[in-house]
Amino acid sequence: MTYSIQTRRTIRRYTARDVDAALLNRLLTDASRTQTMGNLQLYSVVVTRSVEGKAALAPAHFNQPMVTQAPVVLTICADFRRTSVWARCRQAEPGYDNLLSFLNAATDALLFTQTFSTLAEEAGLGLCFLGTTIYMPQPIIDALKLPQLVFPVATLTVGWPAEEPPLSDRLPVESFVHDESYHDPTPGDIDRFYAAKEALPENIEFVRLNKKQTLAQIFTDIRYTKKDNELMSRGLLETLRKQGFMK
Repeated sequence: MTYSIQTRRTIRRYTARDVDAALLNRLLTDASRTQTMGNLQLYSVVVTRSVEGKAALAPAHFNQPMVTQAPVVLTICADFRRTSVWARCRQAEPGYDNLLSFLNAATDALLFTQTFSTLAEEAGLGLCFLGTTIYMPQPIIDALKLPQLVFPVATLTVGWPAEEPPLSDRLPVESFVHDESYHDPTPGDIDRFYAAKEALPENIEFVRLNKKQTLAQIFTDIRYTKKDNELMSRGLLETLRKQGFMK
């Protein structure tokens, strides 16, 4: 079957078939051709296969079952440590213990993550991107023994698909593409952009079950609340300091 990004699905259930180490290494190697700042490759990938290792990571991802059930879990990290050690070994003094350096490394890591995801799906593998990685980074840092200037920014569960879930809906291209300058959406624009999403039967039912008036309230009042965002933001900043990115 020919891969098409138009049929990309998030896969949370996997067969018992293992992911061959040679295949995984090839995909990781090929993904390293992705764009990178200054050709420094400011990322590292921790591969977790063991039952114990996946169990240690699971609480940081709210114990979502695919973390322990997937054959492989990849934690992609913003990494300025390797570059800093290289610099010191070559009579150069690095200055990468700051927020800008974290953002540069995080960008590199996320670009790598996306390239790897596309290549892995082309090879027939299924993936789930875990946005929980930056919610509670400290447990991941502890589980993986990440030193200073290394920070987890993305997690992928990887395996051979045991499901074919429906395609997720997407906003129309006009909602996110702006010609020449940013166009602030009007209420009429919002009605157009979100009409199809809000009309989906599953979203209508989701609103009804949660006793809300609109789909937007599901996100603001339940899924991504101000209180939780502020709490996790404080934790994120504190962990960035501990990892040496906020000196």
